[in-house]
Amino acid sequence: MQSIGTPVLWVAFTVVVAVVLAIDLWVGSKKTEAMSRRAALGWTTLWVSLACAFGAVIWLVIDHERSREAAMEFFTAYIIEYSLSVDNLFVFLLLFSSFKVPQAHQHRVLFWGIFGAVVLRALFIFTGTALLQRFHFLIYLFGAFLLFTGVKLIFGGEDEEEVELSENRIVRFTRRFVPVSDHYDGHHFITVVDGARKATPLLLVLVAVELSDVVFALDSIPAVFGVSLDPFIVYTSNIFAILGLRSLFFLLSGALFGLRFLKPSLGIVLAFVGAKMCLPLVHWAAGALGQRGAVEWLPEHVPTLVSLGVVGGFLVGGVALSILFPGKKPEGVEAAAEVKEDILEAVTGEPHAHQPPREGPPADDGPR
Repeated sequence: MQSIGTPVLWVAFTVVVAVVLAIDLWVGSKKTEAMSRRAALGWTTLWVSLACAFGAVIWLVIDHERSREAAMEFFTAYIIEYSLSVDNLFVFLLLFSSFKVPQAHQHRVLFWGIFGAVVLRALFIFTGTALLQRFHFLIYLFGAFLLFTGVKLIFGGEDEEEVELSENRIVRFTRRFVPVSDHYDGHHFITVVDGARKATPLLLVLVAVELSDVVFALDSIPAVFGVSLDPFIVYTSNIFAILGLRSLFFLLSGALFGLRFLKPSLGIVLAFVGAKMCLPLVHWAAGALGQRGAVEWLPEHVPTLVSLGVVGGFLVGGVALSILFPGKKPEGVEAAAEVKEDILEAVTGEPHAHQPPREGPPADDGPR
């Protein structure tokens, strides 16, 4: 497949991302309070609008025979990546709660976590692209993996408590090799205690955030390869989804536990993409066994527009069902009411009525 990404486009996109991250770091370094929901709504709207504008530029401006097809691939990949990122938000919320990270410092952790994710995703994508170009059969292994992961999500996979325990095991392992102080030191990752330099608990949280992104990338990147093999589309869709992740966290953190139908919807999407990737293999196997007629009803390739409709339809349906038939947070707060109050606060800037959830269970001095 011929990529639409010319050297000029690659350089321009990379420069824009670098400038945005630099501005974000400079602005974030001036902040001493948590991001408000109104600001989070503004940033979320901005990032989604920029992604839509980028897709429109691919469709309307780039002079390439694949422009329209590539634009639909971008939108499909972006929706998948952005939706799968909600699982990251669950882990972020649990980590911040478990470590009692002050809200004013969560912005800094997420910034550096996203910066690291940009670098890691680029490495994974370019490595994956090179492998697929050399060993195309790997696409079927990716498809089978996504099919398995999707079925597991549909019928119930790892719950949030198990994820939290898994992350804490990682952190305990890290503490064996890195001296860590018992207390936070403002927004610093490194502090000095009795003349010795030590990591603060904030650094442990950052390490756990980065490791969690590596785990989630194992699902999300193969899913995007199921939509497009163009490295420019795969990379840009990933980066746009990651850059909008932090503001989405501050916007939805109060309502995440109420989105109980989102994970099954994501499971259906992953299973669909995995099955789509394996369709050529099914037709080849049927032909080799002389049973091609048995699979004539199956398409060998699914059009990108159909994929976009299926992905968008199931994800919108999952969110709508979650709002209509909400689950409950561990504290027993109805998630639907919290969603409405959070949106009202984001729009008006006025604090919402319900009490904020407890940041974590009572502990002695700090994270364990």
